[in-house]
Amino acid sequence: MEDLRVVYESRNRQECSDRALVLAAAKIPYQMVDDGQSCALVVPAEVSAAAVEELRLYEDENPPVRPKPRKRIVYQEALPGVIGYTLVVCIVAGMAGYSFFGADWLTAGRVDGTLIRSGEWWRTITSLTLHGDVQHLLGNLVFGIFYGIFAGRLLGPGVAWLSVVVAAALGNACNTLLLDMTHRSIGASTAVFAMLGILSGYVWRAQLMAQDRWSTKYGPVIGGLALLMFTGTGSERTDIGAHLLGFVCGFGTGMVLTIVGKMPAPPRTQALAGFAAISLVAIAWIVALQVRITTPLM
Repeated sequence: MEDLRVVYESRNRQECSDRALVLAAAKIPYQMVDDGQSCALVVPAEVSAAAVEELRLYEDENPPVRPKPRKRIVYQEALPGVIGYTLVVCIVAGMAGYSFFGADWLTAGRVDGTLIRSGEWWRTITSLTLHGDVQHLLGNLVFGIFYGIFAGRLLGPGVAWLSVVVAAALGNACNTLLLDMTHRSIGASTAVFAMLGILSGYVWRAQLMAQDRWSTKYGPVIGGLALLMFTGTGSERTDIGAHLLGFVCGFGTGMVLTIVGKMPAPPRTQALAGFAAISLVAIAWIVALQVRITTPLM
């Protein structure tokens, strides 16, 4: 009986087949034994040393591909940011509804292409807190809270909402510059989709998902775009441009956050960022109401 030696064994049949090709290329006689559970390569004893050496050289030239370990995510408390968002939107809705300070809040704070181009930058922020009716308000509250929980858990409540305000304001500004000067709009939906963009851009750029397959590598981008298409292109009243540009600006902001510093930021930074976010909204409204009160209607 011929003396045979096992030179390789694996449960992966493909790995066994690859090494069989190595032996065949080296003109080393072999047999592949497969019992249904594992696969083995056996060779005559006199050439076993040469076979082992060929397989070693193959292993050295083709080290196994090991998936990158997933990055550890330290989740934050998202509730303060969500509460802040809800309070700001509801308070502005109430004050606008009762015309506090004798001002027409809708006229003072909405996106107006002509006025924004002439320098009324605050409208890119104030418009985010205005809504046409209760249904409009509730819709943006629900989606804002939903995405806000994810953003706050990932980035921290302060950084997340400051990023949202900045990205959404940029989205409104870009939308104004690209559309007709008479374009007018209101609503927090631009902020909602900016938030979605921030999540997509940050998760993708920070490589928080596995990178070994394209479906997981680009999953955040694909998922974000899918949600944008599904929830951001509704009725004829939907401001698709604001939704799209809010998402784009948010995506860029999310990528920038992976560069500026370690996330999530420490509690002090979170508190300062949250204060900055509320301050931006408050200052924008103070300026808007002051201008509207002191400027006679045309």
